Amino acid sequence: MTTTPALVIATRKSKLALWQAEHVAALLRGAHPGLTVELLPMSTKGDQILDRSLAAIGGKGLFIKELEAALEDGRAHLAVHSMKDVPADLPPGMTLAAMLPRADPRDALITRGARELGDLPRGARLGTSSLRRRAQLLAIRPDLVITTLRGNVETRLKRLDEGELDAIVLAAAGLTRLGLQSRISALLDPSVSLPAVGQGVIGIECRSDDLPACEAVSALNDAAAHAAVSAERAFARRLGGSCQSPIAAFAEPGAQERLTLRGLVAEPDGSRLIRDSIAGSAAHAATLGDALAERVLEAGAGELLERLARA
Repeated sequence: MTTTPALVIATRKSKLALWQAEHVAALLRGAHPGLTVELLPMSTKGDQILDRSLAAIGGKGLFIKELEAALEDGRAHLAVHSMKDVPADLPPGMTLAAMLPRADPRDALITRGARELGDLPRGARLGTSSLRRRAQLLAIRPDLVITTLRGNVETRLKRLDEGELDAIVLAAAGLTRLGLQSRISALLDPSVSLPAVGQGVIGIECRSDDLPACEAVSALNDAAAHAAVSAERAFARRLGGSCQSPIAAFAEPGAQERLTLRGLVAEPDGSRLIRDSIAGSAAHAATLGDALAERVLEAGAGELLERLARA
């Protein structure tokens, strides 16, 4: 790689974000002996505003805008993200230079006693910040009382442990990375709760013109994860997906470098789920995402999303 004095990683300050940034730093040091890697922890607007839903305050991009500003002005060379927090469209001049191998993409149910979703009592209080999760869970259990749940993992678990909620749903990958997998009561199959776009994947963003940083990071890229997330992001991009839109997509690698992509668009109250799937070559991942999006649009997702956008 082209030599560079040090690589600085912009990261959020939560325990999970810092774990992910430290993980990337260790991988970079291993791939490039002698390379100096430093962290630049930052607080984002998404971390600061916790009393409203993401949909109400502007969407997932609020978790990464400050990190991207650090890339733009040269304070940092890389930003490390949970890919589920990255909007479908990046700002001009930015690129996703690498994606790490995918961890468990499933949603995890954490309860104060029940072992499965079906074991929760009627009218149970379930916390989630995700419209995607809300819609799919209500489709199965319309009796659930869904409560908006924001904050870091520790804050969310505390609200459950103090009895404010009967159950919460979090990403299994984040819990595992923090060593909290013992808290998981059940893992929700994608047929029950289709994951968020990019869930379970750590992505690394750089300025497109920062060739030394892009080159250094490229050594960490996992081709299978990159193809899967590219298909999922193309699906969301074609639909205009945002936090205001209950959209899910999950691509699974298969034999002979093929992908199977499942997609979903839902009514927020779970009264209607539009599902479909498509399979094809991983080399044309984005094309698969676009094609599946067209199919769900034709099945009625376009009208649904337009109505939600006006609401």
